[in-house]
Amino acid sequence: MTGSELVTLVRDQDVMDEILNLKRDFLKTEDSFMDIGDSDFISLVLMAPTIGVTLANGSVSLYEELSLNKKVRKLSRRSFFLNSDALTQSVKYLVKNFSKWEDRFYKVIKTTMHSSLKRNNVVLNTLKNPEALTGDIRRDILNTPYIFVKFLSFLFLEEDDDLLNERTINKVELDKIVEIGEKLEIDNVPIFQAFCYTFRVREEME
Repeated sequence: MTGSELVTLVRDQDVMDEILNLKRDFLKTEDSFMDIGDSDFISLVLMAPTIGVTLANGSVSLYEELSLNKKVRKLSRRSFFLNSDALTQSVKYLVKNFSKWEDRFYKVIKTTMHSSLKRNNVVLNTLKNPEALTGDIRRDILNTPYIFVKFLSFLFLEEDDDLLNERTINKVELDKIVEIGEKLEIDNVPIFQAFCYTFRVREEME
């Protein structure tokens, strides 16, 4: 997501208050990211589902670490390679202590998403209506309200265009996406359900 999109998402005062309350508690844990700005902290919050899926196997592979770093590099307002980059340090801490913060981060994302969607009843009703789907997931993605597509791609995928491409995933990772969808209370949204069925589950090695 772009900086301007993030600003638009948190324009609601109740959303911003919830974010700042979480940030206040989060900053009590480490000195290394005390100077993280509000925009970078919002980016950190939105990375929680990516981190959750990454940790679904119980560890972070080299490829997964590189993918996380790539997303952080896009989000960070400073040089990713500086040790003082607060967002980078915050992500490292969150990966190591994810179980402690996971549900609180999802709660803020849920508030942010629902606040945006509830502002337009037409958009909300379209998302809830299973008859809005054609059965062609690519066409349905293109017809889905822009804000929800942005959430799906940013929260669960590496790149925006992955939404229109076939993806392979481990079963535990897919189960984690479904679980996160339940915690965000979007598991009853037809396009999210259809999105989950687009993954091809990778066969596990014996």
